[in-house]
Amino acid sequence: MNVSALPVRGDDPVPSRPSDRWVHPVVEIVVPVYNEARVLEASIRTLHGYLADHLPWAWRITIADNASTDATFDVARRLAAELSRVRALHLDRKGRGLALKTVWSESDADVVAYMDVDLSTDLDALLPLVAPLVSGHSDLATGSRLDGRSRVVRGPRREVISRCYNTLLHVVLRTHFHDAQCGFKAGRRPTIQALLPTVQDDGWFFDTELLVAAERAGLRIHEVPVDWVDDPDSRVDVWRTAIDDLKGVWRVLRHRRVLSVLAAGAIATVVRFVGMRSWVFHPGRVSR
Repeated sequence: MNVSALPVRGDDPVPSRPSDRWVHPVVEIVVPVYNEARVLEASIRTLHGYLADHLPWAWRITIADNASTDATFDVARRLAAELSRVRALHLDRKGRGLALKTVWSESDADVVAYMDVDLSTDLDALLPLVAPLVSGHSDLATGSRLDGRSRVVRGPRREVISRCYNTLLHVVLRTHFHDAQCGFKAGRRPTIQALLPTVQDDGWFFDTELLVAAERAGLRIHEVPVDWVDDPDSRVDVWRTAIDDLKGVWRVLRHRRVLSVLAAGAIATVVRFVGMRSWVFHPGRVSR
């Protein structure tokens, strides 16, 4: 893992203008990339300009390269050298989840976030995403393309797959959030770092597993309607991702059933231990 040279707190670099001073970031935005050399520069410059003009808090952009085989990391390092508050990191293994785990687990920002490099989500949703986290009102925040107020442009295949997948989550895992896979999420850093050890997936299912873990922990999840335009040149293999997500759902469901059995066994053991042998234990009657 390589990280481009960065000023850190305590250093005193000579800024080109006062806003260029390196300050403790309130918000760190991670952009995971894999073989995105062609679009990376334009997207990062667009994001950088937007943050400079619209975000009222100190911020940092981290480009997380997932073992790209093209010139992606070269472009990322050049951007880190040219733009203030941008850094580049290289991972030797692929995986969006792995990239987010790596950066978020080491972050010192108050709020950590991520977005897809294609900037499919309109950046005007960023402030509504982050504000409830900075204020302390919510623990996590996620964009939702399935909110009735969202404006989404994408093909029928992706629309059907997305709706079927999220319906499956509601039925099988009893989730309450609406759009697990929107590439536009944020969380309070202490909360995220506490959740990360419970998230096993290093790929696309990371998003779903993180939200499921947060919901089961009783955390407050804020959903933001977004304007979203599908990227026709996306590197995402929709069918492969769908299959991997289904495998992830099965793993989480199986894990939950195992925990339920263990919990029932533990309760039964405690009951017998305290001498309540006359009480008939019915696991199915245990209320939550």
